[in-house]
Amino acid sequence: MKGILLAGGSGTRLYPNSIAVSKQLIPVYDKPTIYYPLSTLMLAGIRDILVISTPTDLPSFQRLLGNGTQLGLQIDYAEQAQPNGLAEAFLIGAEHIGSNPVALILGDNIFHGPGFTTLLRDAAREVDGCVLFGHPVRDPERYGVGEVDTDGKLISIEEKPAQPRSNRAITGLYFYDNSVVDIAKNIQPSARGELEITDVNLRYLAENRAKLIDLGRGFTWLDTGTPEALLIASQFVHVLESRQRVRIACIEEVALRMGFIDADQCHRLGAAIGKSEYGRYVMETASTWS
Repeated sequence: MKGILLAGGSGTRLYPNSIAVSKQLIPVYDKPTIYYPLSTLMLAGIRDILVISTPTDLPSFQRLLGNGTQLGLQIDYAEQAQPNGLAEAFLIGAEHIGSNPVALILGDNIFHGPGFTTLLRDAAREVDGCVLFGHPVRDPERYGVGEVDTDGKLISIEEKPAQPRSNRAITGLYFYDNSVVDIAKNIQPSARGELEITDVNLRYLAENRAKLIDLGRGFTWLDTGTPEALLIASQFVHVLESRQRVRIACIEEVALRMGFIDADQCHRLGAAIGKSEYGRYVMETASTWS
């Protein structure tokens, strides 16, 4: 499975913070926002990843992540000149996807929960259609909402409904089979001029090939699209890391635990930034790895 990390947009809800820097580079507590969705793709076993962003911001992501080889990854980059909708990622990334299934994740989404790695690996193993991930929210009218029947089968998807049929928001993580490229090519722009991801999902639903995995109790799903959301996410990460003495979305540690790099490689990555607490944590993790 290939991965696409969509890190575009202008981040207007975060102004003035995002005027000079991409919102996906703004820190969530101790690391750039993009580390969180990148770590999610890595936990799914995905090593070939395309980062899509604006022409202005791409050089910053390249400086941060390089070509990914230090993490045992292959990271490439592509431009989205204008915010023409999430589904445009499949058109921009068509060559990257090739004949493979693909995972799309939004660059401001954070996931955390027990057994998440196993859930992701199982979902990615055999994708027949599309796999969506739902999470209960108090204000479903702000999101795309998935409704399931008594057997857990997905039966409807609505975008920001005035009267939601459920409280399951569809999160910014999506797994698709290879037909997503053709589907994206054939959808029409919405009234706001964008290629909507909901229209892609509705096409799969009409073909009875859409599945919703419920990230229920014990899971946390956050985005960082507003100052308040960014603060909440930072507080969440700070509390967990300080209480548990582990780091969420430490991409060097994830690469080590997934077998993408060995302990020596991990230690060198930590030593390169060893004056920071983050760097020291990476070195300590590598030193105790067996």
